[in-house]
Amino acid sequence: QLQLVESGGGLVQPGGSLRLSCAASGFTLDNYAIGWFRQAPGKEREGVSCISRGGSTNYPDSVKGRFTISRDNAKNTVYLQMNSLKPEDTAIYYCAARSYHCAGDIRYWGQGTQVTVSS
Repeated sequence: QLQLVESGGGLVQPGGSLRLSCAASGFTLDNYAIGWFRQAPGKEREGVSCISRGGSTNYPDSVKGRFTISRDNAKNTVYLQMNSLKPEDTAIYYCAARSYHCAGDIRYWGQGTQVTVSS
């Protein structure tokens, strides 16, 4: 079965950190660009980072300098390190595998992991 599985979400206080993981099964992640997205209640899903097959990364201004995406092809896993978390980062976080590059078609979605930033 081809799937992506996210983990690492939870409840954290403002200013805290979390590391999300996106693990693939049934296929090899290094053949894809991998993006992280989030969706807060009542809002549209938005991209928060992407890492290309070659390791290039991009972030929107809302998370730049706080979030870091990385990939470990040996573990078939992509990570999202989130620091200095804010209440507005609260959302369900999803990873997705994209064909060829960060603007490519999304081929697979994970099921999501909840991140809640609250005191």
